[in-house]
This record gives sequence, C-alpha cells and structure tokens, in this order.
Amino acid sequence: MTLFGSLHRTIYSLWLFLASLDLRLSEVECTSAAEIDRHLEMGVQMLAKGQLHDALSHFHAAIDGDPSNYLSYYRRATVYLALGRSRTGLQDLDEVIRLKPDFTAARAQRGGVLVKLGRLEEAHIDLENVKCPWDASLRELRAEAYEAVGDIMSAIADVRVITKLVQDNTEGYMRLSNLYYSIGDVEQSLSEIRECLKLDPDHKECFQFYKKVKKVNKFNNDAQEQLNNKEYEECIASANKILRDEPEEEEVRFLAYDKLCQCNTHVTPNQAITFCQKALNIKEEPRLYCEMADANIADEMFDEAVRYFQKALDIDENLQRAKEGLERAQKLKKQASKRDYYKILGVRRTANKKEISKAYRSLAQKWHPDHYDGEEKKKAEKMFIDIAAAKEVLTDDEMRAKFDNGEDPLDPEQQQGGPGGHGFNPFQHFHFHHGGFPGGGFQGGGFKFHFN
Repeated sequence: MTLFGSLHRTIYSLWLFLASLDLRLSEVECTSAAEIDRHLEMGVQMLAKGQLHDALSHFHAAIDGDPSNYLSYYRRATVYLALGRSRTGLQDLDEVIRLKPDFTAARAQRGGVLVKLGRLEEAHIDLENVKCPWDASLRELRAEAYEAVGDIMSAIADVRVITKLVQDNTEGYMRLSNLYYSIGDVEQSLSEIRECLKLDPDHKECFQFYKKVKKVNKFNNDAQEQLNNKEYEECIASANKILRDEPEEEEVRFLAYDKLCQCNTHVTPNQAITFCQKALNIKEEPRLYCEMADANIADEMFDEAVRYFQKALDIDENLQRAKEGLERAQKLKKQASKRDYYKILGVRRTANKKEISKAYRSLAQKWHPDHYDGEEKKKAEKMFIDIAAAKEVLTDDEMRAKFDNGEDPLDPEQQQGGPGGHGFNPFQHFHFHHGGFPGGGFQGGGFKFHFN
C-alpha cells in the first residue's frame, strides 16, 4: 500500500504541473495574438507616414509571431517593393499566394513585379488570372505583359477597355495606334491616332505620329491600287516610299516588300525574288511562296518555281493557286527544252507588246532570207519562220496566255490541230515588201513560208 500511495502522489503532482503549464501557455498565446495585432497596426501606421524601415521592423515581428498570416506577408512585401527590394518582395508575395491562392491583389502585384524583372511568361500567367474588369491599372499591367510576350491582339483588347475606363485617354489611343502599327495594320493605326487628336488637337506626340502613319497608309494604298491596275513601275515607286518613311518596323516594311515582290515580277524578276525573300523572312505564308514561285517563273528559273509552289502546298495542301502553279511550272520546265518564243526574240517573259515588236523587227531585218544565198538562205528561212511565229504568239493575248501556262499554241500535238482543226501557220501568205522593216532595202520576192 505504501508503494501504491507513493506512486499515486507522484502522478497527481505531475498532473498538477502539466495543468499549470498548459494554463501559462494559453496566457502566452493570448498575449502573443494581441502583440501581433499591435505590431501589424504600428506597421501600417509607419507605412502610411513613409517610415519604411520602422514599418518593416513591425511586420518582421508580426510574421515571427504568426507565420500563417498572409496579410502580414502582403504588407511586408509592400514595404520591400517601396524600398526597391523587388526580389525580396517577390518572395513574400509568393508566400501570400501559397497561403491564399485567390488573393487577387497579391497576384496582380506579383504580376507587375515579374514584368519589371523580365520574367514575362510568369507575369502573363498571374495577370491572366486577375479577374477585375473595372481596374484600369490591372489591365495596364496585363497589357504590358501581353505585349512583352508578343500577344499584341490581347494587349490591344485590354488597352481598348482602358480607353473607355479612363476619361479623355489620349495616351490610351496613342498606345492603341502604336500597337496596330507594330503589326502592320496602318489603316487601323491611323483611325486610332485620329481619336487621340479628337480629344486633344494640340497633342504633340499624337500629331507627329499621325503625320507619319497617314503618309505610310497613303503609299500602301497607292501601291495596292497600282498593282491592281497593272501600273507596276508606279507600284514599285510607292512601295519604296514606305521603306523610306519606315526604316525600322518590320511588319510595316513587310507591306512594302510584299508589293515590291509582286510588282517587280512584271518588271525586274531577279529584284522580285530578292523582295519576296525579304517578305518571307518576316511572314512565312503559303501565298508568299506562290509569289516567289511566280517571280522565279518570270526569271525562267522553273526548278525553283516548282520548289516554292511545293513549299506552299506543304503549308496548305488545299491551296488551289499552289496546285495550279505547280502544274504550270512543271509544264514550263518541260517546255523549256523545246521552242521558247521569248528566247527566240531575246526578250524577258515580262516584255510588253512594244518591246516584243521592236525585237521582232530587229531580228526579222537581220534574218530576212533576201540577205542570204545557198545553205545560209535555208537557215535564214528557218530562223525567220521562228521569229515570225514568236511574234505571232507573244503579241496575241490568248496565245501568249497559253504559252505562259506551258502550252505551245502552234504545236499541233499539243493543240490537237489548233485553230481551224489543223496545224496553224499564221505565215502561209506572208509577203515581204520594200521598206517593211526599219532601214528598208528589202525586195520581197513573194516568199511563202511553211512550218516544217
């Protein structure tokens, strides 16, 4: 019994000690909670007065007392950011969002810090998740993030909302105009900069940009109209004015390269190839590969044309222009090994009727059969027939179009007898007359030439 009574007294004493300890801990806990609140209150007061280091000390103490209070971290992060200590502030914001993932203000603030630190992909995620449609500052931050990662259309959408949220927002319209200009939409850029001038006709920056965009837009529209009207030299001149007025913005320069690619195809094909490549370096589009192929056809580089039409089809297998172009380039490649009327006259595939007629007169004068005797006369007759055939085909719009598509309109096998149901000879009753060519001096002997 003595042993049992001693053990009983020991257990009872231990219970009293633990109960007393628990009571004291409760008292400490209550005191600590009150002390934490006091530190938080003092920290906010110091922050409001601009006493940042004092505020920081109080927030340190509050966090030490309760590491699970997300507001303490958020307030300390605010102080760090005010002191310019972005990385330390970012660590506190990370902790805030870990403790309270739906705390929008912290997520928006972290997004802004990440933008400044250049961590754009992370910023984009934070700002994308911020759901506060009427907060212009948050939309501004998100627009910056979108722009930084290259999502210009999303940036435009946010800035457009900002122009509605902020009254007389000339800066918003200026920014919208710049964003549209950066993607080569000069027409819409001009429209937005006009809105800026409506709000403030004396806005210096808007007016300067307006003058530039207005000129570029005019040159681009002129070049397109001239291309449509087949005024290729004028189109080239207008496109070069775009390059003169915009030396840097690639998407705007693309507009000029595109026009120079298409218009030079009809004037200087090797120049067209250069500009087509410049355009492709900016935008790899199937249409541009077709333009490049057409330029190569005009430069009689049929293998290259086949390759570029095929590239267009690799991107868009249903592109009809590329399908038809590939077939045409393959026919022209095959045709090149036969009679080439352009080469016979020594003119470019882009030559106009005046150039073709001039080349014909010069060669006809040179190879007129009256100049030759014997075997040389037979050679001259054959050459003259080829020259006349070339002139006949290339000055007739319908026949030239067929030849440019890889068909010889004077080849009975290709035309199944051709016009009239048999091998067409446009020179069956061709007569030479004195003075019929520049310089005169020809006595036509009533030659009749027939294709062999």
